[in-house]
Amino acid sequence: MKTLRRRHAFGESFWWIPMGYALAALAFGMAFPRLEVRFFPGQFSALSAEAAIGIFSSVASGMMALTGIVFSLAFVMMQFNATAYSPRLVLWLSRDPFVFHAIGVFTATFIYALSALAWVGRAHSGSVPLLTSWCVVVLVVASVMVLARLVQRLALLKISNVLSYVGKTGRQVIVEMYPPLSAGSGEGGEVEPASQVKPVLPPVRQTLCHFGAPRVIGAFDLVSLVRLATQADAVIEMVESVGEATMDGAPLLHVRGGQAPIAEAGLRKAILLGPERTFEQDPKYALRLLVDIAIKALSPAINDPTTAVQALDYVEDLLRCLGNRRLQAGRLYDAAGNLRVTFPCPRWQDFVSLALEEIRYYGAGSIQVMRRMRALLRDVIPDLPPQRQAVLRVYLERVDTGVNRGFALLDDRRSASMEDRQGLGMARQ
Repeated sequence: MKTLRRRHAFGESFWWIPMGYALAALAFGMAFPRLEVRFFPGQFSALSAEAAIGIFSSVASGMMALTGIVFSLAFVMMQFNATAYSPRLVLWLSRDPFVFHAIGVFTATFIYALSALAWVGRAHSGSVPLLTSWCVVVLVVASVMVLARLVQRLALLKISNVLSYVGKTGRQVIVEMYPPLSAGSGEGGEVEPASQVKPVLPPVRQTLCHFGAPRVIGAFDLVSLVRLATQADAVIEMVESVGEATMDGAPLLHVRGGQAPIAEAGLRKAILLGPERTFEQDPKYALRLLVDIAIKALSPAINDPTTAVQALDYVEDLLRCLGNRRLQAGRLYDAAGNLRVTFPCPRWQDFVSLALEEIRYYGAGSIQVMRRMRALLRDVIPDLPPQRQAVLRVYLERVDTGVNRGFALLDDRRSASMEDRQGLGMARQ
């Protein structure tokens, strides 16, 4: 398994973006007119002071109103659409940096227009600075362009774009975490080779516990953990896996062996905790989101099996990617080949169960879903190593059993037992 570079999966606070725009606009609004008066003393706009005051005031008040209306509607749309797909998508949609840049541009236009007002008719001159006025015009034009782009960005809320993003990100995490199966190695099952037999670990010397409100493990800083274990000549055993919630007083890790205890500050810094799961080091999260979208679409309140079929397209892609990669991960070694870090990792059965179990159960009464699931399993099974096929064959039997139990009419059972990659599109005879 590749050691991933540390990313701040949680705490992505973008409040500083609009704050930076506001401070920059305030500083520019105070400095630029002074520089203009000093270096271009004779440059004035043809606008009268009264007209300039009216225009700048309208820009300032209009930008504040526009900011409130646009972003209230944007966040309402995000909440509504994300809840329709999966509540776990709300945080992802609201963390789009472009939204905060847009707020910054609108705020900067408001602040600079107010600053420009102070230089209209200054010292009873009745003049309007030319360059300062043009800066207001430029900011208004920029705000209009940003607004148009923001409306375009809201197209991310379309179900096809959401599924594409989740599927693409999940595939990227899988590729980063798991190496491909070597040709002819036969390493496709969950039984580890002799060289990968679980080692005997030294006794526990130190235990690190979590204190406080429940938090979700977002990622491990694997490089730091290996370095800390190597320095102490110890083995760090992670108790919880990425994506699991840890409770007050629950152990996070054990330090086994070693010459001296490891500083807790360094260990805590290497474990990223947050309020919600992220894609970082957690390929199960992408499958979780896809399954959430599918079963939400299959609920009686929504009754949209076509969306579930679309989600199964990306579920199939992730299963294909996982099925052709080595899943015997969870151990990291130092440069000398000594085991330094161990952490729990999901098995092939865990991935398959997460990807198919709930969709199979909630979609048992949908002809579309049953046909798509049969096509998925029939297509994926021959493309995977033999050790990975048995679990999928079990689910194929479960799908057939569900069809026989879920449809009373013989014709319905026959229709649901066909294979169709579109659900109801072009059945295979």
